[in-house]
Amino acid sequence: MTHLSVAPESPPARTSTAQPADAASAVRSGSRSAATAARGRRLPPAVALYLLASITISFLAASSAPTPLYAVYQAEWGFDPITTTVVFGVYAVAVLLGLLTMGKLSDHVGRRPVLLAALAAQAASMVVFATAEGVPGLLVARIVQGLSTGAALGAVGAGMMDIDRPRGTLTNAVVPGIGTATGALVSGLVVQFLPAPTHLVYLGLLAVFVLQAVAVVLMAETVVRVPGALASLVPEIRLPRAVRRPMLVAAPVLFAVWALAGLYGSLGPSLARQLTGSKSEVLGGLSLFVLAGVAAVSVVVLRKAAARTVMLTGILALIAGVTLTLLSVRDSSAAGFFVGTAVAGVGFGSGLQGGIRTVVPLARPHESSGVLSLVFVVSYLGMGVPAVVAGFLVVHAGGLTATAQEYGAAVIVLAALALFGLLRGGRNGAGVLPGERVDGSA
Repeated sequence: MTHLSVAPESPPARTSTAQPADAASAVRSGSRSAATAARGRRLPPAVALYLLASITISFLAASSAPTPLYAVYQAEWGFDPITTTVVFGVYAVAVLLGLLTMGKLSDHVGRRPVLLAALAAQAASMVVFATAEGVPGLLVARIVQGLSTGAALGAVGAGMMDIDRPRGTLTNAVVPGIGTATGALVSGLVVQFLPAPTHLVYLGLLAVFVLQAVAVVLMAETVVRVPGALASLVPEIRLPRAVRRPMLVAAPVLFAVWALAGLYGSLGPSLARQLTGSKSEVLGGLSLFVLAGVAAVSVVVLRKAAARTVMLTGILALIAGVTLTLLSVRDSSAAGFFVGTAVAGVGFGSGLQGGIRTVVPLARPHESSGVLSLVFVVSYLGMGVPAVVAGFLVVHAGGLTATAQEYGAAVIVLAALALFGLLRGGRNGAGVLPGERVDGSA
């Protein structure tokens, strides 16, 4: 967090009369009262931290909200699984563009302006979703949604660490799972039990974004503006020297866990319905809810473990969970599918937390949003590219079951590569963070 310190006032100069000194004292007292009142109108730091966390939750909830609705759209508009994964993948590409062009902008213009613009764009995307009459409308909404999410993720994450670096680092790891799980389950419940499902869920999110924008206006700025805002919009992949080696260790894990999220976000509902024999839209969102919900819980449970321990746990759980899931898909076991999903969720949460804790705390404050943006670039590449490839394979290759098995096998290979990198070079380079004890506490 950037602190602004003010030198203590010098004692008032001696004067020959009391009146000027009294006047000066009154002016100083009035200034202090005005400053105190101004600070009082800003959100306390703890409240601001929760606000920023809620923005990440709502943005990622909005990103997963369409997942249970894809079957509804497909029935109404008659498109195939390739279209579903393209709509899903377009969002990931838009997030990448937003991260690459606007991920560092908040380091220059401040966190609040970027967040307000991103919230306005998210609100606009909800309107487009609610009024969409075909696939083109979905694509436009996903692009606007992705760009605004990409712009906001770096600002939100860096803002949380500005306020409280240890808690901000943990929160950056736990809230993506909460947001993704919440959006998938709530959307499924709305589709199943409430009228106008393709409108209501988006209008509810629109109201949330409006309320959050009002709260951001009341939030104190956490960085001082510096020149270079326009230059920061030029896409540039640059890692600070201190972060390079840890990033090489973390990147395969981040790619693998988000590739798994991409599988569940695009094909998970179809797999769940195929295995259970049910057309319930709640089941369509339940698989993603289990994956992301368990991920969030695992982040909290392992928050005091050393970063290397968390990474190792994540990799092993990812391999075990995906293996169990693939065996369950082969044997048409719905129970095994959800158990495997839960184990893989431990891998998702631990891998994400381990990756963030390995990389982000090593960045200096003015580098935080840029480094976080790069972390999310790797993550969304993992989420978007394999999902689009999977959609193509579902239609033109072996179908849903074979594609899911091939996709899962690729995730296992990525996790194995990450395990090799961690065991080979992680112990000295990224095992214990600066200021972290062996037990993982700060």
